[in-house]
Formats: sequence, structure tokens, C-alpha cells
Amino acid sequence: MRIPAHSVCTAIRDDIVAGVHERGARLTEEVLARRYGVSRVPVREALRTLEAEGFVVTRRHAGACVAEPGAQEAADLLEMRMLLEPLGAARAAQRRTDAHLKVLRGLVRLGQERARQGNSDDLRSLSGWFHETLAQAAGSPALTSTLTQLRHKIAWMYAAEGPPDPVEYWAEHGAIVDAVARGDGDRARAVTALHTERANAGHRLRPGPGLGAGTDRAGRTERVRNPQHPVNMPSLRN
Repeated sequence: MRIPAHSVCTAIRDDIVAGVHERGARLTEEVLARRYGVSRVPVREALRTLEAEGFVVTRRHAGACVAEPGAQEAADLLEMRMLLEPLGAARAAQRRTDAHLKVLRGLVRLGQERARQGNSDDLRSLSGWFHETLAQAAGSPALTSTLTQLRHKIAWMYAAEGPPDPVEYWAEHGAIVDAVARGDGDRARAVTALHTERANAGHRLRPGPGLGAGTDRAGRTERVRNPQHPVNMPSLRN
């Protein structure tokens, strides 16, 4: 069975974000093909896509390598997020479907329930699904794609602290959905801008070339886990 290149791309990107492939590390087609259990053809296609996204660079005499973004590029990502997340919410208020609204409301209910219970294990994933759905509701493939890449790169370069008050954090999600449901683009933009600003404040740069060391709340250096992502496993999301 031929594994689609986009699945290989997702697996390599996930491993770059997780720190499995460190910044500056060489990415050879043969090694990657063995790691993910595929031929070299989808790996080659995946590397081209990741280079276009900014995760990979091609160096003379070295070939494909993981990119080494600097601190200024990392800061620019948060600024771009501040501009584009509110825009996406405003567009969603005008273009969302009933299906989008149903999913958003369901995620808010679940997030609020987990926050009240003090169960923070699922909150980060739920928040990611919320913002992914909100971006899709904007009805703009270009904007959705840009926001998705932003989230990947921010997760790559930053360690995010949990919100100090998860209940309030999910109340903000609820306020965004209320504005989207009413078709109030200005309100959706304003609430999302405030929410994004607060979320950005909890991001700390991860250790890396040109980035400095990220720390957790106790002042310890953040460490990146080293998971495996074979693309021919059923759990892979395509």
C-alpha cells in the first residue's frame, strides 16, 4: 500500500515540532524512509512541502536540514497570530455553517466541563480543535492554511503555559462562539483579539539556536519529548 505524501509530511512535521528532528539536523531521504516505513518518493515530496512551509531548508553540500529560525522570526509569529486569529473569527461570524457552530459549541461545553473539574489533561487538545474549527469556519482556505501553519510553528518554537484560570479561559471561548453565532463580526474580532493576547503571554521560547532557553513556571528549562510517529500506523491522522 502506497502511503500518501501528505501523511508522511504530517508525520515529519509533527516530529520536527516535537523536537525529534532537532533544529539544524540533516534530513536524509533514506533514513526518513526507514523511520516512517515508506519509500523515498513520498519522503521527497514531503520535504519539498515542508521547505515551502519553512520547517526545512536545503543547504549546499548537506541537502535537506531542519530550519533554524531566530528569535525575531519567532516573535513575528505571535504578532501574525494577533492579526490573523481575530480576522478569522470575524470572517467566521459571517460565513460559518450550522455544522461549524454545532462543533464549536460542543467543544466549548466540553472544555468548560473539564476546566470546572480541574482536569487539564485534555484542555490543550480541545483548545487546538476549537481554534482549528474556528479557522475552518472562516470560509477561506488560504486563511485556514496560514493559521494552521502558524499554530504548528508556534508550537515548534514556544512552550505554552496553561492558562492561570482555565474556567475564565474557556469562558472566553464561549464568548467568541456567542459572537460568531450572532453574526457579530466586530464583537468576534474584539473578543478573539483579547483572548489571543492573553494566550500569547503564556508562551516561552524553547531552547534552540538563536532562540534562547524556554522555562516553565518553576524556572526549569523546558524539555521536548521524543515520540515516534510511524506513518503506517492506524492512529495517524491524515
